[in-house]
Amino acid sequence: MKYQKRQKAIVLLADGTIFYGKAVGNKQGTAFGEVCFNTGMTGYQEIFTDPSYYGQLMVATNAHIGNYGTNKDEVESEGIKIAGLIVKNFSYEYSRDIADKSLEEFLEDNNLLAISDVDTRALVSYIRDHGAMNAVISTEVDNIEGLKKQLSEVPEMNGLELASKVSTKEPYYFGDENATYKVSALDIGIKKNILRNIAKRDAYIKVFPYNSKFEDLEAFKPDGYFLSNGPGDPEPLVEAQEIAKEIIKRDLPLFGICLGHQVIALANGVSTYKMHNGHRGINHPVKNLKTGKGEITSQNHGFAVNREEAEANPDLEVTHVHLNDNTVAGLAIKNKNCFSVQYHPEASPGPHDSSYLFDQFIENIKK
Repeated sequence: MKYQKRQKAIVLLADGTIFYGKAVGNKQGTAFGEVCFNTGMTGYQEIFTDPSYYGQLMVATNAHIGNYGTNKDEVESEGIKIAGLIVKNFSYEYSRDIADKSLEEFLEDNNLLAISDVDTRALVSYIRDHGAMNAVISTEVDNIEGLKKQLSEVPEMNGLELASKVSTKEPYYFGDENATYKVSALDIGIKKNILRNIAKRDAYIKVFPYNSKFEDLEAFKPDGYFLSNGPGDPEPLVEAQEIAKEIIKRDLPLFGICLGHQVIALANGVSTYKMHNGHRGINHPVKNLKTGKGEITSQNHGFAVNREEAEANPDLEVTHVHLNDNTVAGLAIKNKNCFSVQYHPEASPGPHDSSYLFDQFIENIKK
């Protein structure tokens, strides 16, 4: 690789704190979003294309990003969903037999601004202490005051509805139409591997836009219903909450993941709240309270369900808890065919500890 002089760049946080770096490749410009970090040692392509990360500036805690390139089959949606990327060491060269292009090419194809040579350990430590906040990454290093003014106008993640930005515009089908079971899935930011996991359990799925009505999902004559993961605050998703209420009222099989989990909680009168800095990584420990077993899970969420309200609700059972901070990681509705989790059982970050949840969904359908 020939030497090339790279543009200086900065990370400017909403509180005025600045971290310095350099632009990746020839891409210059400015990107705004909520800064967050992921502790995964691998899986960067899946992270960048996960719709749940829409509108966020991603800090990778792994010191080396890009070393195994990218592969067209390892995306969770069409195109990159993060707002920008912040890394320590960016690998322009890669070594993996099945890679089809470098990460630099992948970012260029998606017109994404990335900056490297940032002290990501210091940045992550700062976010952990001060909480997730809006930020800007930019090569306009001499326009600090102008960037501050623009950043002050970026809306906070709290109260922000983002499902409409990532949801499908039209319904579509996934899987084998001759499968035994049919599932209606509400897309509020769905990942492809969730669809793969449901489909390989002998189910044919119809995926619906975020603003669909219960009658739309019901018209498919499904055996079960699914509420997907997704970005932003769950509270503005009133239509999704109404769908959940109707499914629960009729006692139909319902499974929710992440944002879908939060929507189910809200549909039962349990509030959600924005976390200090969220859970994002592939190494989060969860305890299944029904079996007593631990699970190593993949997580990506900045909001959580109010545990005190969930435990006080006579219709709800907290089924899983996050062992790092005791937040709610799973819910079930007593005497109803409905359950949900706050993590990603489809991600399989190594151990397949959580894949049983898809089996449980199919078993609930069979009942």
